[in-house]
Amino acid sequence: MSAKRGWVLFLLVYCQLQTVQSQTGQPAANQLAGNLPPVFQDDPIASALDSLALVNYFEKGKVKPTAGNAGKYHFAADSIPRYDAGVYEARLQKLDDESPFDLEYNDAVRGYIELYAVRKRELVSRAMGLSQLYFPMIEQLLDKYNIPLEMKYLCIVESAMNPRVRSRAGAMGLWQFMYTTGIMYDLKVTSYVDERCDPYKSTVAACEYLHFLYEMFGDWQLVLAAYNSGPGSVNKAIRRSGGKHTFWEISPYLPRETQGYVPAFIAVNYVMRHTTEHNLYASIPKRTFYEVDTVKVKQQITFEQLSAVLNIPVDEIEFLNPEYKKGVIPYSSDAPYSLCLPAAKVGSFVTNEQAIYNYLKKEKPTNQDVMAMQEVMEIHVVKKGEHLNSIANRYKCTIYDLKLWNKLQSNTVKPGQQLTVYINRIGTSTTPPIKPQQQLLPSAQVAQPVQLVQATPSGQGVQPIKGVQAVQGVQQIQGVQTVTSGKLYTINKGDTLWEIARKMGTTIDEIKRLNNFGEKYVLLPGQKIKVS
Repeated sequence: MSAKRGWVLFLLVYCQLQTVQSQTGQPAANQLAGNLPPVFQDDPIASALDSLALVNYFEKGKVKPTAGNAGKYHFAADSIPRYDAGVYEARLQKLDDESPFDLEYNDAVRGYIELYAVRKRELVSRAMGLSQLYFPMIEQLLDKYNIPLEMKYLCIVESAMNPRVRSRAGAMGLWQFMYTTGIMYDLKVTSYVDERCDPYKSTVAACEYLHFLYEMFGDWQLVLAAYNSGPGSVNKAIRRSGGKHTFWEISPYLPRETQGYVPAFIAVNYVMRHTTEHNLYASIPKRTFYEVDTVKVKQQITFEQLSAVLNIPVDEIEFLNPEYKKGVIPYSSDAPYSLCLPAAKVGSFVTNEQAIYNYLKKEKPTNQDVMAMQEVMEIHVVKKGEHLNSIANRYKCTIYDLKLWNKLQSNTVKPGQQLTVYINRIGTSTTPPIKPQQQLLPSAQVAQPVQLVQATPSGQGVQPIKGVQAVQGVQQIQGVQTVTSGKLYTINKGDTLWEIARKMGTTIDEIKRLNNFGEKYVLLPGQKIKVS
């Protein structure tokens, strides 16, 4: 074979390889080796849903259907309803009549309806649960910027409501901002903080960006396309299409991922508005929007320290504060950082804030710092229009607490119904009310001899504390035994000396002194310690 003919053959093969690669998006060598079928990269929309499988922020079970819906469809628990194209088209047409978006039905839209309502339905239930935490905030900001409220569903397309999901390209957060775009909209990224993952700040940035794109294109479908691939890609597609100005007309000239982006958005609008028809119900999140609140942090603090003094699991603090990358909330005098906490814990944090900082610095807290929060029982009379969620929000507790305190079997309450609630008030009393699940032992009951323990000098195991006498003739209320010389407190699971000191109106140092605790000590559930 001549050299010239060899080069011609090489060029022909090379051109064939390039053609195969351009058609499949995969290296041509993979296609020619054994005539393998084309393998495309995973759909980023499906990948975002898959990330929810690792999110540990849900209670067991799902929101049960109401009696009306259950009676209408009679679906079995494991039923996966499917419908004809005509049904999908009719339902979308009804939604389209009430929306500024062009909610058109086609095969691409049907494919994503199948993704959300059939193949990934369990993960969609999780996204529905997280929407109870984020949608009220998102809707408020969309309304402020005069953006259609349907745009809230873009979060499900982008991130499946997972604030810490990261795309293959490096986009982060609920709204999947790239680094450069985030910086343009004042989202800071430092060694400790990534505000692209801050639910509130990133939503503000997303609203500003969407507003900018709408001023540029004047069409919400094109805004969605530009949000995904950038306004430059959309302008190029418009030019290549010969000046067309609708998404469906320029779609062939857009990147492949963007071609499926708008159909996915239409499908999410449909599925989220017809969850009952598809037997989809939300997983129960640990907290909803109305059960959390934020405070400003005045000193640097870690998640582990917050967990210790507030008795909140570290993973819950992490989920509620996804913008902090290393479990540390830094301090800035110019713009103090926010801390999101369960609403029931915010009062304790604010009331004892300086004491918490002192404790973290290993400074001796004063009696004023650790002023006890007295728990008071009140009777709430249900008013017309109230429900357990609004009542729990008012008293800074959870729906579970209300149901437990009042032995409720359902989430339904009626006007005029009386509910027992327990609230924290600042005071000096250390005798809290007795809740339904607690028992009062007769005052004549004799306590068994108590042997207190502490850590051995080596830190391995425990040893008896010398000089502690057994106590008789006590009365126990909520784990506290009153004696003539003081009190004995029974350690509960998760208790810390900080929590005990705050509850009993004393100090950590005083408890250590009374019980001869050294630098190393062990608190065991069921163990009894002296408190003044």
